Amino acid sequence: MAGHSKFANIKHRKAAQDAKRGKVFTKLIRELTVASKEGGPNPDDNPRLRAAVDKALGANMKRDTIDKAVARGAGGMDGESYDELTYEGYGINGVAILVECMTDNVNRTVSQVRAAFNKFGGNLGTNGSVSYLFEKKGQLSFGEGADEDAIMEAALDVGAEDVVGNDDGSVDVFTAPADFMTVKQGLADAGFESDFAEVSMIPATTVELDVETARRVMKLIDALDDLDDSQNVFHNADIPDEAMDGD
Repeated sequence: MAGHSKFANIKHRKAAQDAKRGKVFTKLIRELTVASKEGGPNPDDNPRLRAAVDKALGANMKRDTIDKAVARGAGGMDGESYDELTYEGYGINGVAILVECMTDNVNRTVSQVRAAFNKFGGNLGTNGSVSYLFEKKGQLSFGEGADEDAIMEAALDVGAEDVVGNDDGSVDVFTAPADFMTVKQGLADAGFESDFAEVSMIPATTVELDVETARRVMKLIDALDDLDDSQNVFHNADIPDEAMDGD
């Protein structure tokens, strides 16, 4: 099965996050504490926490920092409470955007999200306005030159739902959210380490953009990602490689 690669989009997002490592750590710690609070401190019994720990280790977070965040969540977070909210909206050219947030002040967060959409030519929508365009899946991406046949055989053996070979030679593996860590570990055991791996909201369709429009959309995505209460930003923009030159 062939597809248009989203690996370029992934690299842009990762580069933007790496440039803000302190903010990335803050988001990871928040996810660790909430996952521990909601599902318990044992990653073996808590798939959400297991994925959060894996992501934190992948970002080179110290084990001691991870353990403290997990313990804090298990202890009830000392009276702190976070609401988990997803905001939906559109960027220019009808690009659909989902913003996952954790917040202790809903009014502050919605105000900041709306302001970001307005500043960069978008519109904050209502619940359900764009979420139907996305499906939650585990995604593991392997860069150009990946052996599609070998990855497909290994991935399907360990429970992956789909394997997509892309036009640029990269390969994407998709899983049910609950199977994500099992598939990731199974592929690693078979000798396949992914370049990117996380549970994402995968768009059913994408919006093709020219270079100038893509750069404008990326400014909105970055502004939303940079908000203190923002955890993840998902979109269905097809970003051309040229739009990321000099990014």
